[in-house]
Amino acid sequence: MASRQRLCVAFSGGADSTTLLHLLARLRPRFGFDLCAAHVHHALSPNADAWLDFCARQCAALGVTFQPFREQVARHHPAGLEAAARDVRHAALARVACDWLVFGHHQDDQAETLLFRLLRGAGVRGAAAMAAIEPGSPGRLRPLLGVRRADIRAFAQAASLEWIEDESNADPRHARNFLRHHVFPLLGEAFPGAVPALARASGHFREADGLLGDLAALDYAACGGSPWLRDRLLMLSDERVRNLLRWRIRQMGCEAPARARLVEAVRQLRATHAPLYLPLGTAACCTYRDRLWLEPQRDGAPEQPVPWRQEPALCWGAGVVRFEPVTGAGIGRGALQRAVDVALVPRWPGLMLRQDSGRPRRSFKNLCQEAGIPAWLRPRLPVLRVDGEAAWIGEIGVAAEFRCGQGEAGLLPVWQR
Repeated sequence: MASRQRLCVAFSGGADSTTLLHLLARLRPRFGFDLCAAHVHHALSPNADAWLDFCARQCAALGVTFQPFREQVARHHPAGLEAAARDVRHAALARVACDWLVFGHHQDDQAETLLFRLLRGAGVRGAAAMAAIEPGSPGRLRPLLGVRRADIRAFAQAASLEWIEDESNADPRHARNFLRHHVFPLLGEAFPGAVPALARASGHFREADGLLGDLAALDYAACGGSPWLRDRLLMLSDERVRNLLRWRIRQMGCEAPARARLVEAVRQLRATHAPLYLPLGTAACCTYRDRLWLEPQRDGAPEQPVPWRQEPALCWGAGVVRFEPVTGAGIGRGALQRAVDVALVPRWPGLMLRQDSGRPRRSFKNLCQEAGIPAWLRPRLPVLRVDGEAAWIGEIGVAAEFRCGQGEAGLLPVWQR
């Protein structure tokens, strides 16, 4: 551990986090890191106020900065009260200014997490359970992940530590508690090494998940990056296509969809070469003109005009419109400099554009049909409006009236989704 790193213990006041806090407080002078503790008051137990006071006293005795959070938990969370409290707790801890969040998870927690996720049909990534070290901002550390619960309790008792017992941990209505108090004791009788074996298996799953990520990165590059070449991507097996889509969705910071949805998406990709917009949870798989890409599902056009004041690029939805200097192409610089009002806007009723001099102006709908632009993409096309007239439409081109002449300096708008 580098000196002056800021560590924050997720401090519930239970035996595990109490032991962890005391151990880190002892190690602090040797390694020179800064140490604080954060406690989340969920207001779910009548003892919550007493627990917060207990944690504050523990930290004061150890000379550790204490950061309490008082949070409200949604009682009707679709995944249940446990999940709601966990989401609130993680959101609160993410607000702590630190380099590493440190958790008291141990080997029994790891085994319970693995079994719980397998019972819910988790894939390789879910079965990987928890990692001892997770880099990030902040990163996550679990230094006790290889230690049994009983050994932590024995250490805490030998050191005369005090801790609190959350009465909800004994409630068998919570799935994890049922596994802990009913399933694992039976497993332990029949298979004494069940807990370390399951924890070891989670490590194997984590290795497998890393290898699947490496494979996805290779396939990502081989298919042309983003956007991918559709035909090249569909040369891969269904399993590799699903792996690539899942990997890329997670890279985008979105939640990976259920396997059934990915299976259906790949089936549709193979069934037609027509443009597609396939929702995959918080992301969408899009195909158009032999290209395939993923994007946030709610990537719509801005509702208000985006004024252009000679910037080299303007944001448009989740993408950007770049204005590239060209000669004899694009929009004449002179026309843009003389204009009073230049802005990127979404399409408007009655929008028309003339692509070539001598040809009639065409409606936006006809232009899109002629260009083969799918209906789902049309509302998101950026339009460069110059003094009330359409000078350029993304994916369609520059209006004849605004196109610069031969040898004239121009700017070519390029939409990058």
